[in-house]
Amino acid sequence: MALNVTLDELTAQNRDAVLALRVGPGQGRFVGTVREALAEAAEYPYAKPWYRAVYAGAEPVGFVMLSWDAEPQPPEIIGPWFLWKLLIDERHQGLGYGREVVRQVADLVRAEGATELLTSYVPEDGGPAGFYRRLGFEPSGDLDASGEVIVRLTLAPPPSADRTSTA
Repeated sequence: MALNVTLDELTAQNRDAVLALRVGPGQGRFVGTVREALAEAAEYPYAKPWYRAVYAGAEPVGFVMLSWDAEPQPPEIIGPWFLWKLLIDERHQGLGYGREVVRQVADLVRAEGATELLTSYVPEDGGPAGFYRRLGFEPSGDLDASGEVIVRLTLAPPPSADRTSTA
């Protein structure tokens, strides 16, 4: 079943609803709030933060933020294409929205020429390790400055529209 998920800009009209999104009990140690993410975006403008509200139809159900083709500056900026925040509201988890957001983000950055999408997670029970593994992310072998595991999703080149068969 295809999900009707869109990634929309934050506006004066949707800002309060997006700021009100929350993760479930006990998940706060794995992902911060939207307000915290926006503060980080302001603190690290050189990370080229790109963020969107995640909508299912007309309802905001999440938030996503990534570094958009930023110059890597470890330890703060891990890679040019880094999935910095992914938050799906507790009332909407387990419905495939997170998976669809990662798919759309991967398609967007692939279209910009990215060959991999990086992210990181806190390596604790109840964390998102399994979610990212199921999506095809693999450990890079590195940890970030706070001890999070850095994982990468290898992005195949987009199919070429002008490819012709040589049969």
